[in-house]
Amino acid sequence: MTTSTGRRTPRADCIADAAGGVTFDIAGVNAPDAALVLRRRGGTAAADTVRLPLTPVGGDRSRAVLPSTVDLAEGHWDAYTDDDVAIEPGIRDVRALVDRVPEAGRVVVRVPLPTADGRLAVRCWMREPHAEAGDIGFEQGSCMIEGMLYGAEFGPGAVAEARLGGKVHQLPVTGEGGGSFRFTLPYATLVEAPVEKQQMWTLWLRPAEGAKPVRISRILDDVWDRKSIFVYPVHEADDFRATPCYTNDNDLCVRLTSK
Repeated sequence: MTTSTGRRTPRADCIADAAGGVTFDIAGVNAPDAALVLRRRGGTAAADTVRLPLTPVGGDRSRAVLPSTVDLAEGHWDAYTDDDVAIEPGIRDVRALVDRVPEAGRVVVRVPLPTADGRLAVRCWMREPHAEAGDIGFEQGSCMIEGMLYGAEFGPGAVAEARLGGKVHQLPVTGEGGGSFRFTLPYATLVEAPVEKQQMWTLWLRPAEGAKPVRISRILDDVWDRKSIFVYPVHEADDFRATPCYTNDNDLCVRLTSK
C-alpha cells in the first residue's frame, strides 16, 4: 500500500516481551532522526504522546524500542511516523505474553494489535496491585470465580465486591498462599428490585479490611479485547437474566438484564 503522496506505507513487525516491552521493526522509514510516535486515543495531555527514536538496521528498515520502564497510561495507543503517517501492522510476535506470570510489583502489559481499519496500535494496561481472573465455574443461580492476586497479600477481612454505582455487595473470598483466590457470586444477591434495564456489576477484590479494592480483570495474555470472544452461559431466573462478561477493557463484570 502507498500513501496519498505516493510513498510506501510504513509497516511494522512487532515483538512483545513478558515484561511489557515492545520492539518495532519498521519498513519504509529510514530518514535521519526519524521516530515512531505513539498517541493515546482520546488523550490531549503532553504525556499522551510518546516519541521513540528509530535506529537504522539495514536496507529501508529501522527499529524502535518501547521499554517496559516507560510509563504509558492505560488505553489504546496508535502508531504513526513523526510526519503523521499511520503505520500498518506486520508480523506480531506475542508468544511471550501467553500464560505469563508477572514478577512482584507493578504489572505492565502491552499488546500490539491491528485496528479495525488496518492500522497498528498498542493496548496498554498498568496495574499495581492486580487481580487476574482465571476459571469461571457455574452452578444453578451462581458463578464461581477463581484468580490470582499480584502485588498485594491477603489479610483479615478480605472480601470480593460487586459494584454498581454507589451500591456494593460484599462476598466471602478464600485467599490462599501464592495469591490464588476464589469466591462464589449468587446472582440473586444483586437483584434488589425488578431489573428494568441492563446492569453491569463490576467485580473487585479487597485483599484485607481497609485495603483499597482491586479491579478483577484478565490481561495476562495476548487477547486485547475479550468482550465478544469470551461468552459464558446465561442464567435465566423468573424475572431476570444474568451472566459474567468482560468489557472492552478486559475487566470482569456480571451483566443483568430484564427477562
